[in-house]
Amino acid sequence: MKKLLLTVLASILTVSMIGSGNEAVAAASTPKQVEVLLNTVKMKFPDAKPFQDGQGSVMVPIRFVSAALGAKVTYSKVGKVSKVGIFSKDHTVDMTIGQTTALVNGQKKDYGTQIILKQNRTFVPLRLVSEGLGQKVEWDKIGRWVWIGNKDFRSTDDKQFKMTKLSDFKAYTKSDVMFKNINDEKYSGIKIIKESDLPIQLGNSQVVYSMDVIKSAITGDDEVQIRSNHRGNPIAFLIKNNHAKSRGVIDVAFINNGDKTGLNYYPVLSQSDKFQNGNYIQNYTDWMNFKITQADYILLRDGDLDNYAVAIVNPFK
Repeated sequence: MKKLLLTVLASILTVSMIGSGNEAVAAASTPKQVEVLLNTVKMKFPDAKPFQDGQGSVMVPIRFVSAALGAKVTYSKVGKVSKVGIFSKDHTVDMTIGQTTALVNGQKKDYGTQIILKQNRTFVPLRLVSEGLGQKVEWDKIGRWVWIGNKDFRSTDDKQFKMTKLSDFKAYTKSDVMFKNINDEKYSGIKIIKESDLPIQLGNSQVVYSMDVIKSAITGDDEVQIRSNHRGNPIAFLIKNNHAKSRGVIDVAFINNGDKTGLNYYPVLSQSDKFQNGNYIQNYTDWMNFKITQADYILLRDGDLDNYAVAIVNPFK
């Protein structure tokens, strides 16, 4: 009950900072880099990156995508005409640089945008990957992600995510209330993840897709934006040898993306820092000096996690 009361009080303080209307929070205006996820894992491109062209078509470097899917790519040039071929067990694609059409499994397909050469890489429209390589492909306009293949998310329960003992993490457990489950039982340990591990499922509970820092359209202050398939889970900033800084979600700012995900917002600055491990410090004024770069980890609190906590290495440090 005490733990619940503290969470509610923190949430009240958080909401009071931004007013009571149903204001939306504006994300940064600069478009994010287009990412390609193969079976929910982000692909790495050493040089030329995927992009969205002027007419809105998503263009991907076909060589790296094809190789990841087990297909082979061939190149040929006759005079000024450059051709690209893709071959897999079940599919063949023949393309000509500069054309909008391709021969897919013997059938001519028009993709409405040119196959181009950029940074010495061949870029093709996203739909060609779907039709040419027989893959399920989706464009995620919220994350600016290209989903290829399945959506079986990795879980922090998976063996690749090792458990760190709380005793080895003691420099961050001064606020031990943060490291107890909903039954007030101390966690066995903590799973530490990185931003590059996103999207990821926390145990068998929420899926965390992305994390960003944006400027509030209302206050102009920094806020952490987390895309998740859950609404309202709290977080906490963890600083070495200091009290955790718990943050309740700004519920009035929540945005439903309409795709079974939503955007949750958390203030970087909050008077809730006057609550230190269950005690209210009336004259504590240092809360106003906190900067997100001071945190080493961000604790992703989830009431459905019973055995361990999950912390992400602060990507904004």
